[in-house]
Amino acid sequence: MIRRFALLIVMFTAAAAFASDQEIRLEVTVPASREDVWKAWTTVEGVKSFFAGGANIDLRPDGAYEIFFAPEAPEGQRGADGMRLLLVQPNVALAFTWNAPGKFANARPQRTHVMIKLHSISEKVTKVTLVHDGFGEGEEWHEVRTYFEDAWGNIVLPRLVQSFASK
Repeated sequence: MIRRFALLIVMFTAAAAFASDQEIRLEVTVPASREDVWKAWTTVEGVKSFFAGGANIDLRPDGAYEIFFAPEAPEGQRGADGMRLLLVQPNVALAFTWNAPGKFANARPQRTHVMIKLHSISEKVTKVTLVHDGFGEGEEWHEVRTYFEDAWGNIVLPRLVQSFASK
């Protein structure tokens, strides 16, 4: 019994170490209330203010969370078509499935996970933590992870901050 328990601990520790090696974890401070930052991530108008040109959001667990980088493109080629909400905790946390861009043919049909956590630093300042995980193994997945590390860290999150800083 003790040996089986020890084996489970080793397996869990190895799985946790693998997951943390593969995840993207980023934080930004946004000059806005937690409620306003929540609306930016969870409404079509909010998404358009910093993220993409269009969206389809059904704000409930298993609801749609489709982000359209090319809203006029055919269905399936607009961006994050078919993505779903995994977690909806108003003004606290949001999690959704995500997919790779079309240029990553083998990875695109797979789904990764993104979680957004909001923490009030003050009434008008919010810390946003983004965690993206679920990446596979191999060269293409390495490229996908690198792509998203750049996209989240150098485009999406800075645009979120800027969308409120310019108000």
